[in-house]
Amino acid sequence: MAVASQTVRGALGAPVIQAAPRHDVIVRTTVAPRWAFPTVLLGTDALALTIAVLLVGVGSGVALAYAPLAILCLALSGAYRRRMSLRALDLTPWVIGRLAIPLLLLAPVAIIRTGTTELLTAVLVAVAILLPMRALAFAGLRRARRLGRFLEPALILGAGEIGAELGRDFLEYPEYGVVPVGFLDCVDGNLPAPLLGDVDRLGPLLSQHDEIRRVIVAFGPAQESELVSVLRAAVAYDVEISVVPRFFDNGVAPDGPDTDDVRGIPLYRVRQSALRKPAWVLKRAVDVLIAGTVLVLASPFLLAVAVAVKLSSPGPVFFRQSRVGEGGREILVPKFRTLRVNHDSDTRWSVDDDPRVTNVGRLMRRTSVDELPQLWSVLKGDMSLVGPRPERPVFVKRFNADVWGYGDRHRVPVGLTGWAQVHGLRGDTSITERARFDNQYIEHWSLWRDFVVLLRTLGEVIRNAKSSR
Repeated sequence: MAVASQTVRGALGAPVIQAAPRHDVIVRTTVAPRWAFPTVLLGTDALALTIAVLLVGVGSGVALAYAPLAILCLALSGAYRRRMSLRALDLTPWVIGRLAIPLLLLAPVAIIRTGTTELLTAVLVAVAILLPMRALAFAGLRRARRLGRFLEPALILGAGEIGAELGRDFLEYPEYGVVPVGFLDCVDGNLPAPLLGDVDRLGPLLSQHDEIRRVIVAFGPAQESELVSVLRAAVAYDVEISVVPRFFDNGVAPDGPDTDDVRGIPLYRVRQSALRKPAWVLKRAVDVLIAGTVLVLASPFLLAVAVAVKLSSPGPVFFRQSRVGEGGREILVPKFRTLRVNHDSDTRWSVDDDPRVTNVGRLMRRTSVDELPQLWSVLKGDMSLVGPRPERPVFVKRFNADVWGYGDRHRVPVGLTGWAQVHGLRGDTSITERARFDNQYIEHWSLWRDFVVLLRTLGEVIRNAKSSR
């Protein structure tokens, strides 16, 4: 078959010479809305599960409950993310595992009410219908991509052999749904798309061109630290980020639903749940619910603490200090006063054996009771229950200059407690380690991890209270 060529105008306005794909299909590139691809898969699964419920019988309560629970489990597991590699058989074991979760949740109810026969029948019918329908949906999406639909403009970081090969594969095989609009690197070569500058241009390009949907990190000459900083800035934009794992050709590569295979080259999806708006809406709702409940229930105790602070030494009950919050914005953080009145708290580093600490303040510090007024900051939205602990502006300026990655902590709201703190990094401890733990929390955030941090914090408070008796 002769290979013709055509010109596709990329997302940045630069013409890209594209080899015509196989099957003599002429691509007329159309960038679909971001919700289009997930909606197709969600609609397919919902239709399959609805058919399964109808076949089992709408009178079956467990069957009716199974369908929405199955959709929820699939959605929370990332089944509806935008994928490059659409192979239903590769995902079949993973999908079956997710469809089994509602079975385990509903089994106790089914045993008590009607027995497990109806539930097992519903699950088997759902699997038998959903998997073939997913295969058909994937085939339809691949076909649509070859016709120029559901395509996503992408930037490739790295103009070396791997990056160039990925670019050519995307153009020759549009069923992956990616149109490379340019490369970012400090070297040029035989590339299928324009070289748009060095990797530090990624942020400005994403800011100027919101039609870019993907960033693909291939091997290149950029240093690891430089790439990390660039990608941490990039996750603020609504783009999917995929990375070619180092040494993948030696078997050192992740596998599973977060990995796409492009002509033998694995691309691992970088999880960004902590920075996705839907995730933070859920996190915010949990913050408000827990903080509001604790403030109401603990109000008599907080009043007693306020009286104790007032009687401990002259001065106000509350101490408000300027701290750096999300995005580098300064916020006022309230605490119960633990020191005698002083005027150098904004520039003096806190230590455990500070002679200015009152007797009541020492007890409050050991049990973290002095931090409880910050629940009000959580309600206001200045803080979250869990996140990087806020620091004073003078120290933030110093640490930004001296500690690699410290400024990246401010990508999310600061917290009442944090991943670093439950690992013993509070008070006069290593700032470098704190930054590493905080950034690791951001990049691997989950609601479950927040609950783990809160439970570990509560356990530490209880232990400290017992030891202070």
